[in-house]
Amino acid sequence: MDSLGTFLKSRRDRVTPAELGLRTYGSFRRVPGLRREELARLAGVSAGYYTRLEQGQAETASEQVLDALARALKLDPVETVHLHNLARQRPVARPADPGPETPHPRVLALLESLGAAVPALVLGRRGDVLAWNRAGHALMAGHAAFDAPADPARRPSVPRMFFLDPLTRDLHRNWPELARVHVAYLRLTAGRYPMDARLAGLVGELTMRSDAFAALWATGDVSDCTVGTMLLRHPTVGAVSVDYQVWLQPDSPDHRLEIYTPNDPGSADALRILAHQAGQAGR
Repeated sequence: MDSLGTFLKSRRDRVTPAELGLRTYGSFRRVPGLRREELARLAGVSAGYYTRLEQGQAETASEQVLDALARALKLDPVETVHLHNLARQRPVARPADPGPETPHPRVLALLESLGAAVPALVLGRRGDVLAWNRAGHALMAGHAAFDAPADPARRPSVPRMFFLDPLTRDLHRNWPELARVHVAYLRLTAGRYPMDARLAGLVGELTMRSDAFAALWATGDVSDCTVGTMLLRHPTVGAVSVDYQVWLQPDSPDHRLEIYTPNDPGSADALRILAHQAGQAGR
């Protein structure tokens, strides 16, 4: 899992002195981005204090110091939130198992109200599918059992499918773009829940079993995941372009309702065909 020092170093490595208007002397530099003392000067703290912060030997920095570091590193709002999340972490003996997640009845009622024509999934904190409607199942994971989300032991894991399941990889024509989003969002979640043993196990498993995941995780990138486009190569209806929209649930903020809408008439026809087929299969 991520740490404050690891994240600071990864962001420090990507910013060059020239971007910030800093003068450099000589052409040889031992680091790809900013030196520790350069970042400390920009943030208005001592080099010694910043070094201890990066090495995990200092007390948690104040919000003012963290905001100054975020400005110096040109962090976006999501990265700044992640920086603050990491700084609030407290060392404990070991991560805890939070147990299986249960979707809130209101979320399930909202999923039901969408009807058969709108593909949708309910995703948990770690990307487990907690529920889906027939159309969402047919669009995103028709090769999985429809009733699997009802059993915590069998729930499909979107990150696992995305990086370990060849059928899921083949489904997405813009897989590289979506892969970056998946990993960056998983890092944001890890910063929010650093002591979630199941989340730590998921990250460890994917790092060991997928070179693509390991390479993306090593970048240190972090971002939210709320809207975007999926270009699909569906085995039943062919090329489909959909936008996904994520709706957060006030009663269960860890859970997200993800809805898919078509981007063109051909994709709309494809979704109607899938919804019809899924409805027939559910009878």
